[in-house]
Amino acid sequence: MIYSMTGFGRAEYSDPDKKFTVEIKSVNHKYFDLNVKMPRKFNLFESDIRNLLKEYASRGKIDLYIFYEDLSEGGSILRYNKALAEEYYRYYKQIQEDFSIDDDIRTSTIARSMDVLVLEEQEIDENEMWTMLEKTLREAFTAFRSAREKEGEALKQNILDKLDEMTGHVSFIEERLPQIITEYRAKLEEKVKDFLANSQIDDGRIAAEVTMYADKIAVDEELVRLSTHIKHMRDILEKGGETGRNLDFIAQEMNRESNTILSKSNDIDITNRGIELKTCIEKIREQVQNIE
Repeated sequence: MIYSMTGFGRAEYSDPDKKFTVEIKSVNHKYFDLNVKMPRKFNLFESDIRNLLKEYASRGKIDLYIFYEDLSEGGSILRYNKALAEEYYRYYKQIQEDFSIDDDIRTSTIARSMDVLVLEEQEIDENEMWTMLEKTLREAFTAFRSAREKEGEALKQNILDKLDEMTGHVSFIEERLPQIITEYRAKLEEKVKDFLANSQIDDGRIAAEVTMYADKIAVDEELVRLSTHIKHMRDILEKGGETGRNLDFIAQEMNRESNTILSKSNDIDITNRGIELKTCIEKIREQVQNIE
């Protein structure tokens, strides 16, 4: 399978006491770049989450969102810090005496003082929490992977279509090259005849000139290498897996060969085909950037 680096997945888990919601999305990136946003109480699971995700993705800029709701009535505990309350009371009395002001210290005054009453969440059972969170993560990651697979198959088919088009252009150039040389020889002989009038044409000189011209415009090696690259890219696409980097390298080599073909061309038909080749390769390179 070919996988795109663009994808989205979502999953929920809930029981009478808890609710998890996981959302994950990604775009193309050169490396594995994960950004996780979740409640602080889950920070201890960050390494496990990262390792779990690597089972489903190897590259891409990935944003992972984890939402948690505690639905239990006893999810939080209000704690009273008696020692701190006594400290506040003692200092309030000291302020009253120092400044000779009325005593207006009330229970509510001390209760509102910082950290006298603290609402604390109950400690979580790490194993139980991770079991539920992992289940939700795997469901979201599976949906995420399926979306990347679907997009990847579309990219694969698009690239294969472009490779078919390139094969057609290569075949045309291969067939056109001998015709160009034949046409050049005919034009050269015609010019020599006009110039020499009734004199004898030196076939050896004509042949030598045609040979030099053929060497100048020869792109046989480039066409062979380009055909090899096309076949190699097809094989990689059919094999599947993590192929993005290999395909990107092959596309660069294809571009190099097409540039050489264009630089040697002095025939309008071959030039047009060379431009079409570069257009196909550029589109392939754009698509390859999205493949994992």
